[in-house]
Amino acid sequence: MRLSDFITDNIEPILQDWEDFARTIDTPGAPLGTNALRDHAEQMLQAIVVDLRTKQTAQEQLAKSHGNAPASPVETPAETHAVTRLMAGFTIDQMASEYRALRASVLSQWSKQMKAGTPLDVDDMTRFHEAIDQALAESIASYSRAVEVSRNVFLGILGHDLRTPLGAILLGADMLRRSEDIGPRGTKIASQIYTSVKRASQIVGDLLDLTRCQMGPGIPVKRERLDLVPLCERIVDELRAFHPGTDILFEKSTSCEGEFDGARMEQVFSNIIGNAVQHGDNQQPVRVTLDASQDGVTFSVHNSGQPIPDDVLPFIFNPMGRFSQHPVADHGPSESLGLGLFIASEIVTSHGGAVEVISKHGSGTTFVVTMPKRA
Repeated sequence: MRLSDFITDNIEPILQDWEDFARTIDTPGAPLGTNALRDHAEQMLQAIVVDLRTKQTAQEQLAKSHGNAPASPVETPAETHAVTRLMAGFTIDQMASEYRALRASVLSQWSKQMKAGTPLDVDDMTRFHEAIDQALAESIASYSRAVEVSRNVFLGILGHDLRTPLGAILLGADMLRRSEDIGPRGTKIASQIYTSVKRASQIVGDLLDLTRCQMGPGIPVKRERLDLVPLCERIVDELRAFHPGTDILFEKSTSCEGEFDGARMEQVFSNIIGNAVQHGDNQQPVRVTLDASQDGVTFSVHNSGQPIPDDVLPFIFNPMGRFSQHPVADHGPSESLGLGLFIASEIVTSHGGAVEVISKHGSGTTFVVTMPKRA
């Protein structure tokens, strides 16, 4: 008996084995019923039967073994199954174990009804393993995509909901620290609250920007005619006040007028200069340069100290693999989620520009931003 015929004739006992195994998996919430436990199992088995009955060339089999099976134009039962299992509380390991159990169940029941193996039997078994592996790969990919989307939605909701209470606290703390009725101690405490909440608001803003980049076309910018020089000067002055032990030198053109999003460009200046101050040698100055040409603007920041390793440099703007030249404990209260360079790069990209990083022994690290003056 061919394996495809065996699966078709014994679909119910195979599904019962699947259900019995799924029932043993411990998940949160109420116990699942038969339909939920058998979720898409029959459709997956039917898809496997179709695959077994489809002729396959040696080249097609090789492509499958390399993970290059033809993509389905519609969502497969395995992909749908992964999402429903995620919603039911299954971990990715628990979901993958279902396929292991299904493979064992089918082959065990089939082998009991077969006599000595033949080349045709071996070929059927090979094709079956391929089909199970393909379904498992589809499920894992679908599960991972669903987790990524749910995480981004969660971050978006969290950031949106936190903005209102943080704004109210920030406003109240600002009013208190400006009041003359609470005395020096009260003013100091109110200033500390204001600074901490402002920092929390910046972190929330970074999370929202990260979510926008991962769920949409990037960070939106609203261009207006403005001069970048006073914006950059203000950020440099703020960082000088926040890092009095670091010498920040600023060289600028007379004017850098163009069409930019002022608030977003302040983020670029703050994130890149702040990164240079945080990770550089504070015994050496940080050099900031803002220059303009006929059609574009160049912004560069140089710091001394240990260079960024060559194997890390290509991923410097990846928020999941950011590089820190010092232990976290050395960063103090300025330590953040590591989204600054990523967000700065996305803002520059939204302006039609690019960021380049040069880091070498003896010459330090330089970030160079180039952008057109107009869209």
